[in-house]
Amino acid sequence: MNPAFLWSPRYDIDIGRHVFPTRKFRLLKDLLIARGTIREEDVTHCPAATDEELLTVLIPQYLADLKGHVHTPRTVRSELPITREIIEGMIHTVGGTIACVRHAMKEGVACHIGGGYHHGFADHAEGFCYINDVAIAARVALKDGIARRIAIVDTDVHQGNGTASIFGGEHRVYTFSIHQENIYPMNKETSDMDIGLGEMPGQDRYLSELDRGLKSAVAGFAPDLVIHVAGVDPYKEDQLGGLGLEFDTMRRRDVAVAQAARAAGAPIVTVVAGGYSRNTDDTVALHAQTIEATLKTLGHLSE
Repeated sequence: MNPAFLWSPRYDIDIGRHVFPTRKFRLLKDLLIARGTIREEDVTHCPAATDEELLTVLIPQYLADLKGHVHTPRTVRSELPITREIIEGMIHTVGGTIACVRHAMKEGVACHIGGGYHHGFADHAEGFCYINDVAIAARVALKDGIARRIAIVDTDVHQGNGTASIFGGEHRVYTFSIHQENIYPMNKETSDMDIGLGEMPGQDRYLSELDRGLKSAVAGFAPDLVIHVAGVDPYKEDQLGGLGLEFDTMRRRDVAVAQAARAAGAPIVTVVAGGYSRNTDDTVALHAQTIEATLKTLGHLSE
């Protein structure tokens, strides 16, 4: 069982002064290499998703808007500019998450040094998300018969509203989101299981609620694939959230998700998702911790 690590230089996009540090993906790759967690030759560059893959979720009119880089009612709800560079980066992100799913189903684990754009809907953008890479990768896996039952475990501080909307009524996908309730998106969608927490719930309560969700989403649902949308914005120094989690609580979160997947005998894919700490180095270190905790839990990295 050999882990895969997917990344693309197209993720390092200049979006001007913005709370979203796109350079974090490159910095994360470099940090993992510097620590000896991975080698440069272990990193695979993400392919672009095909139109056929994108259209498993996106409506044709919305895909045309994106490829034309035009402001329409479907694209204007994004909080990013709409440029060729950004859209191409997103399309490669989708390709990367699809490649991770394909690899994980063969080898047990894959880590995307990118991805997790869970606010993207089938017909419009929201937040920093034009295209929901996780939803498309899951839909492609179902369509191609790669997986039959998929649990999407979303631990980002914001509810995975786009993912919940896309898979509403889809019995083969279990969507679980544990998030802060009183922040964006204010109008929540309905996941199979939502745990909306108040501000500063405490370290022990967070982990207890996570365990409750994992018992339903993974142990109860018995998926043959787990996708972990592992945003690190629950961290106490994040600018866009208020859950107030410590570094070690974040590590214990990542271990818990990986342990649940292992206990269910399910391959796991991790995607980076959100992270907007006041100090970008903290964001990068937390993302690295997620990948390393996952690998250690599954026996691919020594303590």
